[in-house]
Amino acid sequence: MALFHLHNPWVFTAGILGNFVSILVYFAPLPTFIQIYKRKSTLEFQSLPYTVALFSAMLWIYYAFLKKNAILLISVNSVGIVIETVYILIFLFYASKQARKETMKVLVFLNVVLYAVIFGGTTLWFQGHHRVIVVGWICVTFSISVFAAPLYIVFQVVRTRSVEFMPFSLSFFLTLSATVWFAYGLLLRDPCVALPNILGFILGVLQMLLYGIYKNSNANKGELKLTDEKKQVAEVHINIIDIVKNVPGAVDQVHPLDSQTSSCSSSNGISSDDDEHKDADHSKPTDQDRAPVSGGEK
Repeated sequence: MALFHLHNPWVFTAGILGNFVSILVYFAPLPTFIQIYKRKSTLEFQSLPYTVALFSAMLWIYYAFLKKNAILLISVNSVGIVIETVYILIFLFYASKQARKETMKVLVFLNVVLYAVIFGGTTLWFQGHHRVIVVGWICVTFSISVFAAPLYIVFQVVRTRSVEFMPFSLSFFLTLSATVWFAYGLLLRDPCVALPNILGFILGVLQMLLYGIYKNSNANKGELKLTDEKKQVAEVHINIIDIVKNVPGAVDQVHPLDSQTSSCSSSNGISSDDDEHKDADHSKPTDQDRAPVSGGEK
């Protein structure tokens, strides 16, 4: 039973569509890593979904080579290995020391030690069709793990009431991919391909429902944050005004420049032309100061 059937157009179409949608799924976390790059930090994002997805893709390629004529499975998982590796490298570059250490532990355990054990064990202990069956069901187990890994994010969304760390695009494409690959496995009557995607469909729908429920919470938090910032700015302005009022001499700093100049000039003993005229006027005797001449000139 081959996974690549040119004689069955429905199987071939489902496989091509599955490749296309799965590649979109691989690119769905791209906004997350753009955000990590801009903030230079992994924030609360986890590397577990990407390390598990890398391990699953490696297993599916092994299964596809054993199955033979499974070029559609080889192509999509080859792309997946490349993209997931890039994601993990970006995460390791911007992660904290503790997060980097934990990621490396999981990466070495899954993708080096455990993969070597599975590859070596199935090669030594099983032959022919039996090896295909065993590896196929191992793939089923870890494919379920790939779909179950985002459950942590689901719990985080419910706990924080925020969908910041659960992009809608990822949930949508996971659901669509699970639907297409389920149809592909069903047409081939291959339970190893069909069964994991049942859980994938359920989890994808659950994530989209949670996104619809909690997406407005993000907007409300943004509005509250903006309101708080406006209040803080207003308080700063009020405090500045109070300081200006209470500090001695501070009020003079808001007077016009001409007033400051004149006041400074007066304090330094420099009189203006107006002051000179005023002094001259005061020096002249007024009519009241002039005494009337009685018996003056005869």
